[in-house]
Amino acid sequence: MGYMLGVFGVAIVMFASTNIDDIFVLLGFFADRKFRLRQIVIGQYLGIGALYGFSALASFLVLVVPATYIGLLGLAPIYFGVRRLWELWNGIETGDDPEDHTKASAGHGNIVAVTLVTIANGGDNISIYTPIFATRSAYEILTIGCIFAVLTAIWLAAAHSLVNHPTLGAPIRRHGHRIVPFVLIALGILIFYEAGTATLFWR
Repeated sequence: MGYMLGVFGVAIVMFASTNIDDIFVLLGFFADRKFRLRQIVIGQYLGIGALYGFSALASFLVLVVPATYIGLLGLAPIYFGVRRLWELWNGIETGDDPEDHTKASAGHGNIVAVTLVTIANGGDNISIYTPIFATRSAYEILTIGCIFAVLTAIWLAAAHSLVNHPTLGAPIRRHGHRIVPFVLIALGILIFYEAGTATLFWR
């Protein structure tokens, strides 16, 4: 029992400490009418799943990806931030009818956007998860993955609740979509800076 509690504790600390900033990114997505709840949920799970899966694979292969190359993922949030800023500047709003099946491709694009931003935001998590997974059994890694899935649901629920809060929800929904582009661009630049990716271009 104590052994399993230890695994649970490690998983919770790993997830919470490396994904605390993800709450703010999710707030932005939920506040943006362009994104549907289903698209955000699917994209978030795909992103977290990709980070977890790559870290697990890397731990088995004893593979460590240099942080400077992981930092290239910062291009994703910068791209989506600039694109959303351009849409806002040109007055392009997407209050589309969710039943309009002709918008399916746009919906898929939103899922990809959430997925890539989640991966980019958590790209440095790989360097944390990989050595921890390398010291764990396959059963423990699988258990941690299940806990990550539950915690991802909690993260999504917390962000969604804040956006729909009686007091806090209105200003978040009113101004959140305008702040999102700047948050994404800043996030991408921060990822570049922290990973030292700029040195790849200076060499």
